[in-house]
Amino acid sequence: MITELRNIPAPAKLNLFLHVVGQRADGYHLLQTVFRFIDLQDTLHLRVRSDGRIVRVRDLPGVPSEADLTVRAARALQQATGCALGVDIELEKRIPAGGGLGGGSSDAASVLLGLNRLWNTGLSRQQLMRLALPLGADVPVFVFGRNAFAEGIGEELTPIELPPRWYVVVQPDASVPTADVFRAPELTRNSPRVKIADFPRGTFDGAFRNDLEPVVFARFSEVGRVATELSQALEGARVRMSGSGSCLFVECDTQAQADSAACKIAAKMQSQPSGLPALRVNQACAGLDAHPLLDWA
Repeated sequence: MITELRNIPAPAKLNLFLHVVGQRADGYHLLQTVFRFIDLQDTLHLRVRSDGRIVRVRDLPGVPSEADLTVRAARALQQATGCALGVDIELEKRIPAGGGLGGGSSDAASVLLGLNRLWNTGLSRQQLMRLALPLGADVPVFVFGRNAFAEGIGEELTPIELPPRWYVVVQPDASVPTADVFRAPELTRNSPRVKIADFPRGTFDGAFRNDLEPVVFARFSEVGRVATELSQALEGARVRMSGSGSCLFVECDTQAQADSAACKIAAKMQSQPSGLPALRVNQACAGLDAHPLLDWA
C-alpha cells in the first residue's frame, strides 16, 4: 500500500476572458470564461495517517486550518467515502493569494485527486467534480483537468484546444476581495452570451474582456495604475486581469518574448516614483496543454 505521495503539482489558472451574463435567484453570478492552466504552481505532499485525522503540517498565514481548502477537500472526500484513514497535508505555496489565479482552488483539487489515489477510494472524475463544487466554483475545472470553456457559475465545462502561448503574470502589491467585486452595483451583469465557435483557434480579441476589470480598477486604483504602466512599458500591449484580480497578464507567442517583457516591466517599475505599488509577482509562465494530473482520474 502506498502511504505517501510527494511533489503533487497544483497549477494556477488564467481567465483569458470573463463575461458576467446573468445572476441566479440565490445571488450566484452566471459566467462565461475560458480557463487556461499555467506552469506557476503550488506543491503538495500527502502522508497517510491511520488515526483518521486531517492535519495541516504548515500554517498558512491568515487562513485557519478549518477554513483551508486543502483540509476541507480532504474532509469532503473522507465523509463521502467513509474512509477511516487520515492524512498529513504539507503545502508549499508559490501561487500568490488574492490574485485571481485560483491557487486555493487548485490546491483543493490536487488534494482530492491525490487522496483518491492514496486512500484508494476509487471515485471517478465526475464524482470528484461533484465533491469539488461546494468547495468553490473554480475547484471543478482543476479536477476536470483540461483547459476549458466554462459556463453556469463556472462548473459547466467544455474542453477547448488552445495554441502554445506564454504569459507574463504580474501582481501589484494589492489583494482584491472577490465577494466585494461581485457585490458591486456597477458590475455589468448582462453581457451577451458567446459560443466556442466565436473564438476560433483560441484567439480572444478586444470583443472579449473581463467584466470585473472596470470595478477592480475603479475600487482598487493601484491595480488599474499598474495595468496602465504595463501597457506603456510594452508599447501598447493588451493587459488583461485574471478572475477578480489583482493579477494582470500579457500574452506572448514565445518564451523569449515573455522573458523580454518581464524585464521591460521590471525596468519600468524601478524607474517610477515611489507612489506606484511594488510588484509581488513579475514572472513569465508557459501555458499548459492540460493539467499535470489529468491521468489521475
